[in-house]
Amino acid sequence: MTIQMFEKPLGMRDDFPFIAKKKAELRAKGTSIMQGSGYDLLQTPTLEYYETIGKISAIPDNALFKLLDSQGETLVLRPDMTSPIARVAASKLLKEKMPVRLGYYSNVFRAQKREGGRPAEFEQMGVELIGDDSLYADAEVIILASTILKELNVESGRVVIGHTQLLQLILKDFGLDNSQIDIVRSALVSKNSVRFEQLATELLDDASKAAAFKGLVTTSSLEDWKPYIDASNEEQAALYGEMLKLQTIIQRNGLSEAITYDLSFTSHMTYYTGLVFEFYGAGSGFPLGNGGRYDGLMKQFGLHVGATGFGLRVDRLLEVIAPDREAEPHILILFSEETEELAHEQAQELRTNGSRVTLQYAPAVKALEEFSALFSEVRRLEGATNG
Repeated sequence: MTIQMFEKPLGMRDDFPFIAKKKAELRAKGTSIMQGSGYDLLQTPTLEYYETIGKISAIPDNALFKLLDSQGETLVLRPDMTSPIARVAASKLLKEKMPVRLGYYSNVFRAQKREGGRPAEFEQMGVELIGDDSLYADAEVIILASTILKELNVESGRVVIGHTQLLQLILKDFGLDNSQIDIVRSALVSKNSVRFEQLATELLDDASKAAAFKGLVTTSSLEDWKPYIDASNEEQAALYGEMLKLQTIIQRNGLSEAITYDLSFTSHMTYYTGLVFEFYGAGSGFPLGNGGRYDGLMKQFGLHVGATGFGLRVDRLLEVIAPDREAEPHILILFSEETEELAHEQAQELRTNGSRVTLQYAPAVKALEEFSALFSEVRRLEGATNG
């Protein structure tokens, strides 16, 4: 395979000026909201050890970018932000205070086997609240993410909420073992409704149980969850009670209309152990972000503390945010050797007054036009020769 001069690695993208500008504005607004809510911004290294972050991350091994350092250690380009921030919190920050609230805006990397429009590098922004195992922490991060979406003018912002642990308990009540539950979860993660219905028939002999099982994917409110809760099971009853409290907090913050409580919802991120959620907006068929409780991940760093957070995909946010069609005033001043000093004085005066000004040496414009014409002719001749 011959790599052409203008080719990029699979899944990589160039950000042209308009997109770069919109990303800078989005970053400024998003991080400002996080800081205003008490979150300190953190930046972790682009490279992490495979033996730590690479293996702990919920990202599949074949989606990791790996390389060797000079000592022969295997490194990975960070595939997510939750694992590195958990590492930092466990090693340093939690020794100073608890809980800690950390925000970020960073690039993450996930290798793609084929293009399909999927980026291998993209930016995420989000928060992690570590050291608080209460439902108030979960409510805080859901409300914060919803606030960011609202401030970014995302239309019809919605949140889908589920509970990994409660779903696990309910699936066990249907008589499924752990291996069968894993198969069901795989179908739910991929949102493969046909496969899910097949599993209902294959795994459950009782017709009424199979019908109830299929009904899991139609739940949209906590009232819909109630028939699946075994009131005599203390753990199930307690978790459902927590969900009702969460609903009250969300209602108090005016988000009721934007919430769907889907009992069948679960995440591909295997370190989530409790509440899980995804964010959606008009204009995109993909989630704008996701989050949840990951107490189990902290245990891998030797800490038995609660942790929850969310991450928003910047590329998908850009798709749903209405573009600003109003052109920004831009002044171009052409100058020659004789007028260079005057041109700089004029530009400085205009910039002081807030104008966007570009200075350009006039003869270079003509030279560039001649080069462009020559380059186009060369490419045309190359094409004719190859044809």
